[in-house]
Amino acid sequence: MPPHLSRRRRRQRECAQARGAQCACAERRATWPAAARKCPGKRPPHRRSEPPGSDVRLLRGAAPASTMLKKFDKKDEESAVAKAAPPVSCGSRTLAFVHSPARVFNETPINPRKCAHILTKILYLINQGEHLGTTEATEAFFAMTKLFQSNDPTLRRMCYLTIKEMSCIAEDVIIVTSRQVPGGRAALCPLFCSLTKDMTGKEDNYRGPAVRALCQITDSTMLQAIERYMKQAIVDKVPSVSSSALVSSLHLLKCSFDVVKRWVNEAQEAASSDNIMVQYHALGLLYHVRKNDRLAVNKMLSKFTRHGLKSPFAYCMMIRVASKQLEEEDGSRDSPLFDFIESCLRNKHEMVVYEAASAIVNLPGCSAKELAPAVSVLQLFCSSPKAALRYAAVRTLNKVAMKHPSAVTACNLDLENLVTDSNRSIATLAITTLLKTGSESSIDRLMKQISSFMSEISDEFKVVVVQAISALCQKYPRKHAVLMNFLFTMLREEGGFEYKRAIVDCIISIIEENAESKETGLSHLCEFIEDCEFTVLATRILHLLGQEGPKTNNPSKYIRFIYNRVVLEHEEVRAGAVSALAKFGAQNEEMLPSILVLLKRCVMDDDNEVRDRATFYLNVLEQKQKALNAGYILNGLTVSIPGLERALQQYTLEPSEKPFDLKSVPLATTPMAEQRMETTPISAVRQPEKVAATRQEIFQEQLAAVPEFHGLGPLFKSSSEPVALTESETEYVIRCTKHTFTEHMVFQFDCTNTLNDQTLENVTVQMEPTEAYEVLCYVPARTLPYNQPGTCYTLVALPREDPTAVACTFSCMMKFTVKDCDPTTGETDEEGYEDEYVLEDLEVTVADHIQKVMKLNFEAAWDEVGDEFEKEETFTLSTIKTLEEAVGNIVKFLGMHPCERSDRVPDNKNTHTLLLAGVFRGGHDVLVRSRLLLLDTVTMQVTARSSEELPVDIILASVG
Repeated sequence: MPPHLSRRRRRQRECAQARGAQCACAERRATWPAAARKCPGKRPPHRRSEPPGSDVRLLRGAAPASTMLKKFDKKDEESAVAKAAPPVSCGSRTLAFVHSPARVFNETPINPRKCAHILTKILYLINQGEHLGTTEATEAFFAMTKLFQSNDPTLRRMCYLTIKEMSCIAEDVIIVTSRQVPGGRAALCPLFCSLTKDMTGKEDNYRGPAVRALCQITDSTMLQAIERYMKQAIVDKVPSVSSSALVSSLHLLKCSFDVVKRWVNEAQEAASSDNIMVQYHALGLLYHVRKNDRLAVNKMLSKFTRHGLKSPFAYCMMIRVASKQLEEEDGSRDSPLFDFIESCLRNKHEMVVYEAASAIVNLPGCSAKELAPAVSVLQLFCSSPKAALRYAAVRTLNKVAMKHPSAVTACNLDLENLVTDSNRSIATLAITTLLKTGSESSIDRLMKQISSFMSEISDEFKVVVVQAISALCQKYPRKHAVLMNFLFTMLREEGGFEYKRAIVDCIISIIEENAESKETGLSHLCEFIEDCEFTVLATRILHLLGQEGPKTNNPSKYIRFIYNRVVLEHEEVRAGAVSALAKFGAQNEEMLPSILVLLKRCVMDDDNEVRDRATFYLNVLEQKQKALNAGYILNGLTVSIPGLERALQQYTLEPSEKPFDLKSVPLATTPMAEQRMETTPISAVRQPEKVAATRQEIFQEQLAAVPEFHGLGPLFKSSSEPVALTESETEYVIRCTKHTFTEHMVFQFDCTNTLNDQTLENVTVQMEPTEAYEVLCYVPARTLPYNQPGTCYTLVALPREDPTAVACTFSCMMKFTVKDCDPTTGETDEEGYEDEYVLEDLEVTVADHIQKVMKLNFEAAWDEVGDEFEKEETFTLSTIKTLEEAVGNIVKFLGMHPCERSDRVPDNKNTHTLLLAGVFRGGHDVLVRSRLLLLDTVTMQVTARSSEELPVDIILASVG
């Protein structure tokens, strides 16, 4: 006891300590079991010891001794909170923690410091992702309403934060704002009164947080009670209050759009504020209220771009809105919106200038001339002393160089200076940009500069370098040897999966583009898989070896590398190696005996998959039939694997005497071997995931649910993109998706009513064909409220008298019943009237009856189909002047897949052969070989093969 204290003060202090000890004992006794509380002399049962530093006394509601003995200053308190151990969430500790606020918050008088400490721990738990029980969180939430009796500013701010965070966890939060009293009247709770009082009070530090907290716990039914306060807050002279109200209004738009849109006048007044954040938030609210009304958005842009803005953030937002409008409207570059974006290039704020330059660069279809002002600004940023500006400029120039390398050529000198930048990210982007814009003579020098610091940059930027090299190979094919050696050097270095995959992709693209580099590239890849730790890359390279190796001059040299994988690798790579060996045997008769010997060794493998593959391929190869080799080894299945799995499961659930029909399985547009590999290593441990349903499978389920479509059979094809039958600005927006079955077509019309004063009922689209199609029935959309999409269908039968007449044009008219409704209440009149709306014509082409499939080996597939139904005709394409245009039009018209990269026409050639593969409805393979000759016009010789005669006749009739 300090000697300078009087005897009276010493006595008071001793009494206080004694009372504190009694309170602590009482609190501890309250946590004991009931039996222990009845017998005060007994100790509670043994409890598990708490970990050091967990501060369980504080979690259970008892203040630590340090709180009673001395008063921390602000710095000591912050350090104590920072050093506190993370709260635990297991068993009774969480319950003890959650129940303690109710006791501490109800103490009289309120201890602000202790309450603030508990609120801090609640926020910590929530932000760390800890789970709080709903019941316990609700109790703590309502106990917290008592804390508004304290005038401590720190505690009040902590209350606002905790209310916002816990409103999503606690139940019945709306009781905070309203409750029913016995008389049936709605009574306001103390917390609602406290928040509205703080919201309208004189303390500016309370008003903004109070607005945010109140809007967080208010739903659409109670929003009108605070509408007057919100309007006042939006136009408040204090910037923090106004911004809080505007941002809260943005959040309320999601649940109460009709109420918030009435605050537009106040938001427009706030948009003229001198405060940069208030103006920015006000423009954001105005845009989100009007974003579904394109005309209103254009008016807003015109108003604010004409009078100017004071906030750079608002300028950036207006630039983004303007660029979005230009993209949607496909407007010309002479429009006022583009002029506004271009004028922002001369703004005094750097962020506005860069945002404008970035918007111009990202506009689709922008020419090099239109890019010039943006490139000039980015060139100035390249010499900025700020590293962030230099990085942003060179990154954007790198993006421009992908499509318009000539537009960036003027910046080459500035980019050369950035190659030596101390920031390696900037230096990497500068070099990759130079690779895209530089000349062929500068490649060697740039490669040496890249090699000097490749080990210093991260894998992310190494991938950027590899992508630039890939583009360079396409631009300068004669430099493939230099670039290939550089890539192989990078491939041998250490790196992650994404980095190695980018290199492998680049080498494969070089092999595909340059036939003379094939053997060099395959040799490099063979050496890589000798010590490859990534299963995905090893199996992909083995697939490539099986596809391209047999076509080389000396295919036998790859067998050693492939069979080494069978001996040395794990089961997934071994299975891929067995498939590659089989492809060599299927295409090379001289090597077949050796391949059979190797496959016989694989039959005794430990893994089921490897044994099954080896046994299957061995039996197929021993038959020595080209058709079997083509169908089961070289090209494989063309069906969707997830679809095959579902079809087999359905077949086993409903036993039938009929054999399983593979034609009932939906097709895969690309074979499984050609699909993109996953971005994560396959060697990583992953939980099995449910295969997501494809777009066609979703349509299949939707159509099967319509009674009128029972008996149509499996869905063969759905159009890839819906066809718009109206303009997007009209009162009714209609889009059509075509579904093809074996003998029928279903037209799905997705309709949207954009008029808020009427509701449509019994909506159908009446169709009249010009050819032999027959309309069977209409399935109406029962009701079509405002801005809620609905669907109606039309079922037609395919031509029977003339099956080759598949190309047809349908005239369409939408018929419906109109009922007027109140836009504000949504009440609809009982009586309506009939009306109709003319739509655009809808075309059905031969491409709607053919599903494109990929044939890895076209010659083998050609031989497999046979020449029984082969037909050939010659046509003249008088309106086409180039081979590239001819190839593009043929692929699009027939809807078939180009094979063996035949859709790419070599430079300076006047002849070309286009190879196309597909499946006609009903599951019939169809192949087309089109020989093109360019003189004054393009002459085309079309040879078609199929397993049936009808697909061949339809293709030749449609082309003619």
